[in-house]
Amino acid sequence: MNPSATVQEKPLHSQTLSRGIRALEILTEADAPMTIAGLSEALGVHRSIAYRILRTLEDHSLVVRDDAGRVQAGVGLAALARGVSRDLQSAALPELTRLAESVGTTAFIAVWDQHGCVTLLTVEPRHPAATLVQRPGTRHPFSSGAPGIAIQSGLSDEEWQRLAPGEPYRQEAIEARERGYALSHDEVIPGVSSIAAPIRIPGQLPASIAVVYLNQRDDVNELGAALSKAASAIETQLR
Repeated sequence: MNPSATVQEKPLHSQTLSRGIRALEILTEADAPMTIAGLSEALGVHRSIAYRILRTLEDHSLVVRDDAGRVQAGVGLAALARGVSRDLQSAALPELTRLAESVGTTAFIAVWDQHGCVTLLTVEPRHPAATLVQRPGTRHPFSSGAPGIAIQSGLSDEEWQRLAPGEPYRQEAIEARERGYALSHDEVIPGVSSIAAPIRIPGQLPASIAVVYLNQRDDVNELGAALSKAASAIETQLR
């Protein structure tokens, strides 16, 4: 018997590609352009390696450098993002716009992403008094926040365990299924609340439509009903 046959092989993957993707994640999450030294430190690689990664990403317009040599996400990312769940984005945009304007707060779509949910599309009201910015690409674990709870609520326990083995099915998701929408407060950011409704579309990833706002509101039930109505409208368009 070959001793090496008992050793479990690690799955093959491209370290260079992994580093390039991680570099894009770091740059899109950064609040300001980064220096190459800062990016190499965040990646945990030598500056020369970071430089080679950036040159490749530059060739595809995924990153750009300013006059000072600092690096930030490029317009090529926007072109790629347009192709992600394209039909969902097209159907959701009018509903998000109506929501944002009618309730005066940020509205967004979140989609299932293995170990959490990620913001796909965001619309802010044109004349916000005091609203929160929810950037596309923002990630949250399923263990916190109404968008993730809503996604769970749209799935049976069996479906959930198949999609996210080991992730607990929250009691809040059961309650959200009965109510039609999910609620959260102080779970992701102190003082911030969110309400979300599930979106189920055959052949597409589980998603939710949500609003996020500061402080408390007296119209939670009305907001929940509006989100459920918007989710149904999106589902109808895509069936």
